[in-house]
Amino acid sequence: MQDKFGDIYALEQAALGRSPIHRLHPGAKIAAALCYIAAVISFDRYSFSRLLPFLLYPSVLIALAELSPRLFVKPALAALPFCLFAGLSNLFLERTPLFVIAGFGPWSIPVTRGFVSLCTLLLRSCLCVAAVLILAATTPFHRLSAQLRRFHIPALFITVIEIMYRYMGVLAGEVRSMVRAYTLRGGGRGIAIMHMGSFIGQLLIRSVRRAERIYAAMQCRGYAGVKAVPGVPDPLPFTKGDGIFLGVLIPGCLLFRLADLPLILGKLITGPE
Repeated sequence: MQDKFGDIYALEQAALGRSPIHRLHPGAKIAAALCYIAAVISFDRYSFSRLLPFLLYPSVLIALAELSPRLFVKPALAALPFCLFAGLSNLFLERTPLFVIAGFGPWSIPVTRGFVSLCTLLLRSCLCVAAVLILAATTPFHRLSAQLRRFHIPALFITVIEIMYRYMGVLAGEVRSMVRAYTLRGGGRGIAIMHMGSFIGQLLIRSVRRAERIYAAMQCRGYAGVKAVPGVPDPLPFTKGDGIFLGVLIPGCLLFRLADLPLILGKLITGPE
């Protein structure tokens, strides 16, 4: 669990960079990510080839932001099993062939509609995850939450996200302490299944007590609740570079969405029929 939380906080460390993407206004990056995700999820389940141009967005931004691709591998792999389970049924329910690969008589391989829909689902999920991770890896979390408040997102929703994000490490520390104590008392063995219920119950009790102490400390430091959170001024000006960024990305997403660029490029290469 500590390793998993370490992966999350690695994104926060990456957000402290000084690349041109890091210096963009948080509002511009949020708007760009939303526009990109909306364009990606608007395709139907058989539009695998039309999603390929959208790979340009994460590729260019990762290069310009000087981010390590390893930051995106684990989160993307974590999302793939859910997509696989959601799309595996298409392989058995949609068996209509769309085209054939390597047509050598009996050795030809038909590609079914179910296989194309599964590949489309996986690619679409990876693109959306990459867009969110790029946003998190190029923008500090406090700037993201402040910008969401300026967008008039409900304060209670933002506060819950902030508390969950900031205190995941506290929960991991409680789990680590309990596992260490259990291991020392159990002779070095892992947690038995028969003890898992009481372990989770004790973790809940410890978490509630720790939460009460944290909330008391927050009140001592002046925290007066969600309704008392004032409006957050914008410390960063919206520059000409932010306008250029949105002016390139939003029309590009519209172009990729409305025009079948792979088909057009294929016709240009092969010539008219």
